[in-house]
Amino acid sequence: MRIYRTANGIVLESEGQFKQIRPTDWDAYINRDTLFEEATADFNSDDAELKNTDWLTNIQPILPPIQSQEVWASGVTYLRSRDARMDESKESGGDTFYDKVYDAERPELFFKASAQRTVGTNDSVRIRRDSTWDVPEPELTLFITSSGKIVGYTAGNDMSSRSIEGENPLYLPQAKSYDRCASLGPCLYVPGQPIAPETWISLQIERAGEVVFSQRIQLNQMKRSHTELVSFLFRECSFPAGVFLMTGTGIVPPNTFTLQSADHITIAIEGIGSLVNWVE
Repeated sequence: MRIYRTANGIVLESEGQFKQIRPTDWDAYINRDTLFEEATADFNSDDAELKNTDWLTNIQPILPPIQSQEVWASGVTYLRSRDARMDESKESGGDTFYDKVYDAERPELFFKASAQRTVGTNDSVRIRRDSTWDVPEPELTLFITSSGKIVGYTAGNDMSSRSIEGENPLYLPQAKSYDRCASLGPCLYVPGQPIAPETWISLQIERAGEVVFSQRIQLNQMKRSHTELVSFLFRECSFPAGVFLMTGTGIVPPNTFTLQSADHITIAIEGIGSLVNWVE
């Protein structure tokens, strides 16, 4: 089941069919431990309005699947991410921090964005004016209810300034959190079972119509489990409307690459779909 937040309300997709349902409060609708069962019942309800199969190309802009939730993020959960963070921080002497956190019991978790600073698919993300080295970070993103249960998934883009974070690890909030620093979408994917570890996530970056970077990785390359990350996030934090948690990236462009304005970014995850953004 895929759940879309649109300007006209909540739309459900199942097996290629789209139906609009009556509930309109996004926060209340998704923040339920039995979301899969209840969304399935709503889809099969006589009150659900059937949409054309070309709904995705004709509907008003799809909104990001977030209303008042916070977005948090996990760092150094893939070996490739650890190596990249160590490489960018060598000159500042911060490289050992990332090596240690990769093997530590406690994961790296940080606040990423408010809903106000988060955009959806077919919208623009930003790179900081005071940064010289910027990359997108494609990440499977969990949606967790207020009780701490993972009920859904979406694609996430954790925009990152490698020049700022590399200068000093203490600059992480500035490297990660700013206007339009995060993107989520295109939907909230709500399966009956946890997402398969063999699922592929891919990143493609186009510039002036040409592909300048493309790579993919399977989720099973991630060192930490989703439930482990959630358990640490909920230790001393409460989330009345639920929370989104980006789970880290295993795809990092080479050190010679940096984003430019007008670049076109596509993050695709099997089962979820494609999150498409361009750079302001």
